[in-house]
Amino acid sequence: MATPSRKTSTPSSLASKRALPRDPSSEVPSKRKSSAPPAPPPLPLQSSRPFVEGSIVRIVMENFLTYDVCEVSPGPHLNMIIGANGTGKSSIVCAICLGLAGKPAFMGRADKVGFFVKRGCSKGMVEIELFRNSGNLTITREIDVAKNQSSWFINKKSTTQKVVEEQVAALNIQVGNLCQFLPQDKVGEFAKLSKIELLEATEKSIGPPEMHRYHCELKNFREKEKQLETSCKEKTEYLEKMIQRNERYKQDVERFYERKRHLDLIEMLEAKRPWVEYENVRQEYEEVKLARDRVKEEVRKLKEGQIPMTRRIEEIERQRQSLEARIKEKATDIKETSQKCKQKQDIIERKDKQIEELQQALTVKQNEEHDRQRRISNTRKMIEDLQNELKTAENCENLQPQIDAITNDLRRIQDEKASCEGEVIDKRGEKETLEKEKKSVGDNIVRFDNLMNQKEDKLRQRYRDTYDAVLWLRNNRDKFKQRVCEPIMLTINMKDNKNAKYIENHISSNDLRAFVFESQEDMEVFLREIRDNKKLRVNAVIAPKSSYADKAPSRSLNDLKQYGFFSYLRELFDAPDPVMSFLCCHYHIHEVPVGTERTREKIERVIQETRLKQMYTAEEKYVVKTSFYSNKVISSNTSLKVAQFLTVTVDLEQRRHLEEQLKEINRKLQAVEAGLIALYERNKHLEHKDNELRQKKKELLERKTKKRQLEQKISSKLGSLKLMEQDTCNLEEEERKASTKIKEINVQKAKLVTELTNFVKICTSLHIQKVDLILQNTTVISEKNKLESDYMAASSQLRLTEQHFIELDESRQRLLQKCKELMKRARQVCNLGAEQTVPQEYQTAFQDLPNTLDEIDALLTEERSRASCFTGLNPTVVEEYTKREEEIEQLTEELKIKKVELDKYRENISQVKERWLNPLKELVEKINEKFSNFFSSMQCAGEVDLHTENEEDYDKYGIRIRVKFRSSTQLHELTPHHQSGGERSVSTMLYLMALQELNRCPFRVVDEINQGMDPINERRVFEMVVNTACKENTSQYFFITPKLLQNLPYSEKMTVLFVYNGPHMLEPNRWNLKAFQRRRRRITFTQPQ
Repeated sequence: MATPSRKTSTPSSLASKRALPRDPSSEVPSKRKSSAPPAPPPLPLQSSRPFVEGSIVRIVMENFLTYDVCEVSPGPHLNMIIGANGTGKSSIVCAICLGLAGKPAFMGRADKVGFFVKRGCSKGMVEIELFRNSGNLTITREIDVAKNQSSWFINKKSTTQKVVEEQVAALNIQVGNLCQFLPQDKVGEFAKLSKIELLEATEKSIGPPEMHRYHCELKNFREKEKQLETSCKEKTEYLEKMIQRNERYKQDVERFYERKRHLDLIEMLEAKRPWVEYENVRQEYEEVKLARDRVKEEVRKLKEGQIPMTRRIEEIERQRQSLEARIKEKATDIKETSQKCKQKQDIIERKDKQIEELQQALTVKQNEEHDRQRRISNTRKMIEDLQNELKTAENCENLQPQIDAITNDLRRIQDEKASCEGEVIDKRGEKETLEKEKKSVGDNIVRFDNLMNQKEDKLRQRYRDTYDAVLWLRNNRDKFKQRVCEPIMLTINMKDNKNAKYIENHISSNDLRAFVFESQEDMEVFLREIRDNKKLRVNAVIAPKSSYADKAPSRSLNDLKQYGFFSYLRELFDAPDPVMSFLCCHYHIHEVPVGTERTREKIERVIQETRLKQMYTAEEKYVVKTSFYSNKVISSNTSLKVAQFLTVTVDLEQRRHLEEQLKEINRKLQAVEAGLIALYERNKHLEHKDNELRQKKKELLERKTKKRQLEQKISSKLGSLKLMEQDTCNLEEEERKASTKIKEINVQKAKLVTELTNFVKICTSLHIQKVDLILQNTTVISEKNKLESDYMAASSQLRLTEQHFIELDESRQRLLQKCKELMKRARQVCNLGAEQTVPQEYQTAFQDLPNTLDEIDALLTEERSRASCFTGLNPTVVEEYTKREEEIEQLTEELKIKKVELDKYRENISQVKERWLNPLKELVEKINEKFSNFFSSMQCAGEVDLHTENEEDYDKYGIRIRVKFRSSTQLHELTPHHQSGGERSVSTMLYLMALQELNRCPFRVVDEINQGMDPINERRVFEMVVNTACKENTSQYFFITPKLLQNLPYSEKMTVLFVYNGPHMLEPNRWNLKAFQRRRRRITFTQPQ
């Protein structure tokens, strides 16, 4: 909360006195201090009057609003607090409210208690001493600014706010009741109180303690009565509807029960039918069981007849196995003999193969000799040809100069290629550098665009019409003759974002979103299109014809730096010339300096020495004006709001520079790419020329080395010829050796053939013995097959019989299972357990029913047909009918209880109403009597009555105040709109005066209620206040006013408290109240009679 500097810059004092009839304007100051301990309260000049229980005896304030340390001692009756505006009168009212646990918001100044501590202090204190017959009650509230919390003490002992509120309420102190406590900022709200709110405030203020409680009980009882009446009415209507509905469904219920009798018979038939099915299946089961036993006996006899046949088959099987064993032995012998024959045959074949290999080796040697002779002949011919070619080869000594010339050309081309490749690498590096610069510049442009988009998004969200107009302007700039600037908030770019708050607090929001034009004609074209045609709400301004953008300030910034100023507003941002010129012309931004926290600490000196009209500190704006009448300097300060729009900075000039830089980079890139293409072509041409020279050099080198190669080939061929002539072979010796080896192998073959013939004879004898054993085994197998055929026939008969037995057994089991299922279903139908027998009622009913399935099914069909004739019947109808019958009975009982309860509430209402309404009417009548008398004494008329539209609506009761200030008019209800401000103040004051003698509250506070009154009414009201508040047995009264008329009547019971504030006040340590009182008495006593 900003506190005006004029309050904090000079000391203030407060004085109090008892009114003296001879000199009502005399003043007796009380102690005012800042650091010394508080002095004892002032002694009144008159004898002390007894205080009312709960009256304020003493008020102490430390570091509270305008006060450093101040102690106030009010009197028991009327306390008149007088002082000029801004001296601290209302600070006393705030101290009373907060010291008695009142809410900060009730004062209408601030919603946090920390804002009531003097600026620059971390803690503050308020202490209130209340009169009590049993001993005064001292309540202390210490306020911590940082935590925005309070510490409470009662008689110097720590306590809680709740305990303080209970103690204050026990003394009937209501700082939240406008009828008792009317602060300066709440005077206008008293007239805005509704009749109902005024009645509630009056009840709490002057009514007996139980009156408001009775009123609340009546409202609660009436609300309950309405709820019970509504409930009884709804239940009665619902009961009648249910009775009528049951009458309509009665015939349907009777038809339902007749249908039920048929359904019961159907149910009984369906219950007997499973029992009949069970008996039929049981008889079938017994028949199948007997047939199964007969087949079981046949199976036993067939199994006994198969035993001898099985034994004979086993004996023949043993004989067959013996013969097969002997056959296997003969087969083994035959196999071994055959193996030996095979071995002899293999040896004979190997001997034949050896003879063949010897013959092949001899043939190979003969072929090799013939081939050697042929190769010797071919080699001699090749040597001859090479020697002829060597003779004809040309002399190669003259080729070396050509080879050297080509080598020099190749070296020169390599140097050119290296130079070209170096240039390509440089160009590529230059291209990469340019591309990086292009990417960096592009990223910066995108960043600028993103920042600009943020500013435009803020504009679009807050001022959509302005944003749409910006889009239109960008697409239609060709329609304007001179420059048109977009809204100021988009064109301003802060050099430092933290300074945006100064600009936004200095320039109005309407101008921040205004378009700036250089031409009146352009502005008219723009507004005609945007406002008239598009119906958009936008602002537009015209820049001055002569530019103010570069206008120098009246004072150099160097002269102001000693006070903490670091810049003028103009130097905090950049903007186009028309915008800057407009702001300099209309907002004088070149003349408004911006300071720091050091500036705020020296603010008094800054205001007096610099004579600046506007200035900024770190968190506040100061406006300095000179009074037209007194030529005094008046300053005001406000806290700076947080910046919303200008925190995003976009330097458009830098963005244009980046775009030009991007174009230059693109131009350089194109030049580099063209150079690279030329270098690639040149490198390709050099590569082609290099390949041609290398091919020529290769051909010359081949011609130079051909003679040497021919000489090497001739030498190689002569060596090969010598080796072939030395490698000779004797064919006759080789043929003799081969013939001798073949004869030896033929002798070995003859011996092997004889041994093979003996083994063949043995093998033939073994085959004959094996055939004889096979014939014997065939005879045995034939006999065994015949016996097995007979056995299979008997087994087939046995299998058929066993299959028949199995089928019969399965049928028996199936019938048994079916019997169990039918028994289970029959028991389920009759709701019988596993061990229960059929009840007698079922047995009796079953005797009267048919005993065959056909008869039962026929009767079932007949009964179902009859039951189906009763269509349209719903079982839920009967259930609902029965349920409604029960509900009708229940509702009838509930209705009786509700009516009894309603009668009880009506009786309570009647009793409480009598205890509340009669005293209330008497109280309102007393208020009306005094209120009317007060108005009559002012030659006006006024009355107070108890108003309600319906006598039973206790929450609509209210107090109606009707007044008239002119004889020609009628009485009109007091409202915030019908009467003037002065008339409302007079009516409010007289109503409070009417409550004064009736009031239960220990004190009443009224702050500056006489401000809107004319002198006549002010004088009349003051007389009434003095007469009423100074009567015996009246409560304490605080009347706060900045001024009084001359020659007003005063009473000895009054206490006048003067609040001083100014540059000529005494220092607190020089304020001596007793000395001032003694001097005042001397002056009074020495005056001539």
